[in-house]
Amino acid sequence: MSSQEPPRRATIADVAREAGVATSTASVVFSGKAKVADATRERVLAAAADLGYAGPDPRAASLRLGRSGIVAVVFEGHLRNAFLDPVTTAMMDGLADGLAELSAGILLMRDEPGEDGPGLASAPVDAYVLIGWSGRTRESVEVVRGRGLPVVVIEGDPGDGTIPRIALDNADASAEVAQHVYDLGHRDVALITLTLGHDRERAPITPERLAAATVGVTVDRLEGMRRVFPDAPAISASGSFIDEGIVIGRMLLADAATRPTAVLAQSDLLAVGVIRAAQELGLRVPEDVSVAGFDGIAIDGLGGQSLTTTVQPAVEKGRAAGEQIARMLGGEAGETQNLTCVFRPGTTTGVPPR
Repeated sequence: MSSQEPPRRATIADVAREAGVATSTASVVFSGKAKVADATRERVLAAAADLGYAGPDPRAASLRLGRSGIVAVVFEGHLRNAFLDPVTTAMMDGLADGLAELSAGILLMRDEPGEDGPGLASAPVDAYVLIGWSGRTRESVEVVRGRGLPVVVIEGDPGDGTIPRIALDNADASAEVAQHVYDLGHRDVALITLTLGHDRERAPITPERLAAATVGVTVDRLEGMRRVFPDAPAISASGSFIDEGIVIGRMLLADAATRPTAVLAQSDLLAVGVIRAAQELGLRVPEDVSVAGFDGIAIDGLGGQSLTTTVQPAVEKGRAAGEQIARMLGGEAGETQNLTCVFRPGTTTGVPPR
């Protein structure tokens, strides 16, 4: 008994024949790359519906173009940590929007050594988006550059100007928050930064540690803070988490003799942790201590208060990266884009206590 063969998938040529138009005309209807008369378009779409034709086969397009239809997004460190940060989630939403016209899949990768599966040098992808910047990321850029694939770096500086970047005004935005606190009258201020490097050490920032720092975002935001408070002590966090902010907040606020009147944190998550530590210690925010952050994310648990912060365009940052990847895969040159943050005063900062 012979097996029954599966029905043949309708092709664009079948649709064109059914609609009584040229194959090229039917193709244009589905690609949207040129205008077609409304009556012709409706006839082609009706024929496609009758034949069960949903559109071009993406596998065929991939083979024809020699592409996989996948864009790799490379993070440093563990992916589970990256997605604990709402900023990353918003950025990935924007990236998906920016890549929408490609109908590309997104492959999440980390640039840690020993990663299972295909590495940066062999992953079957069409382009790369690198998140952040460190010494390890610089190595990743060299690997990707050797493959000759499009690459965009978000909040990093590849150095030679040939790789498009999506940059934020981290230093200026941090300085604006610091100036707000200064104008309120604060002079005794403590700073909490993001990680300085791959070791993710929680420790006071010394000139030696700062000179060896490899995370550009951290360095830039600290530079902006110290434009206003050049002598303020700073401590690096092991990561951008509320729990980490609680730990450092206890360290800074427990001793009344050394307690600063304000704490500036390089992320909203860290700032919220400091506020919770203050509350544990019986301190009022902002009456006893002012707290400010950076990011502008929505956070629960502030008891009706609004965090003083600067709002970064997280979604736009991701979208811009996706749009540059789409440009380069379309044969155009990629362009660096500089985005700006917006200061947002809240109720967590006030005049210093007497």
